[in-house]
Amino acid sequence: MKAVAFTEQGEVDVLEYQEVEQPTLGPDEILVKVKACAVNYLDIHARRDRPEIKQKLEETGAPHILGSDIAGEVAEISGEHPDLAIGNRVLLAPCIPCGVCSDCINGYENLCDTQQLLGFQTNGGYAEFVKAPAENAIWMTSSTPFVETAALPIAYLTAWHMLVTRAQLRAGEDVLILGAGGSVGSAGLQIAKFVGARIFATASTDEKLARAREFGADVTINYTDVDFSEVILEETDGRGVDVVLEHVGAATWEQSIGSLAKNGRLVSCGVTTGNIGQINIRKMYQKQLTIMGSALGTAKELRKLVRLTELGLLVPIIDRTLPLEHAAEAHQLLESRKNFGKVCLLP
Repeated sequence: MKAVAFTEQGEVDVLEYQEVEQPTLGPDEILVKVKACAVNYLDIHARRDRPEIKQKLEETGAPHILGSDIAGEVAEISGEHPDLAIGNRVLLAPCIPCGVCSDCINGYENLCDTQQLLGFQTNGGYAEFVKAPAENAIWMTSSTPFVETAALPIAYLTAWHMLVTRAQLRAGEDVLILGAGGSVGSAGLQIAKFVGARIFATASTDEKLARAREFGADVTINYTDVDFSEVILEETDGRGVDVVLEHVGAATWEQSIGSLAKNGRLVSCGVTTGNIGQINIRKMYQKQLTIMGSALGTAKELRKLVRLTELGLLVPIIDRTLPLEHAAEAHQLLESRKNFGKVCLLP
């Protein structure tokens, strides 16, 4: 089969469109013919320098195939799974949990210490075919576009878990979405709109801010020009916002906390600009702020997102689609932050 893979980490030129062996199924696995695979910034980290990928390359000596956001058709089934049939349209839940730890048993598989991720510890969807545990298959209706559904597993699931599950964003509240043009930011923008919040959005260009307004942002801020926390306070008469969706890290940490209202909640899922951020502890307890972390989400939440997409209540923002062999171009788009929404590869 054809796939985009690499045998050593580095810049985009390590990605090679090549012929590789089609996966062989183990017990209770399915083979999926990939119809769409979305690209994530995690793919870029994996390609560049993530130690887990380096270890896998060294141990196996085989090319690694990226891709965690996968939608397609069931091509082969191993084991007895009466709920699945050849030709079923499915989305693959990206997390492969152990299934036996207390977190998994309690339905919090995104907290499993030994979980794996499709396209990270395993080969993924930058290919014509991918294998996955049969239990990871989530049914799609015949009318749900593969490209839109493939956008859901990492970015939309992460944003949903942040805003709805962790921060419990409510209708009528104010929310600040950082980096509204990126995958998680644009997903958060749509989810906040669905919830019924008033949305403040930041981006680095006026073009992206205009797009953010098209998709529901009420107030937009170019973070390269101003301290966005000052704009937030001005626009809210000094009150601040109820929730901040933070995925940037050190560069925006103090401004993000400074944007919060009393009883405000900051939820963070990423540190692309650094792991260490300072906080004024006195202001934190005086304003009774809540600072919380968030990582991916659960299969139950992903099924909810698929259902909302099927009903047309969420329409994932797709920046563009590219042929699989143009995976390097997709990586360059994300690295240069030229995309607004998801970039998807089509085998």
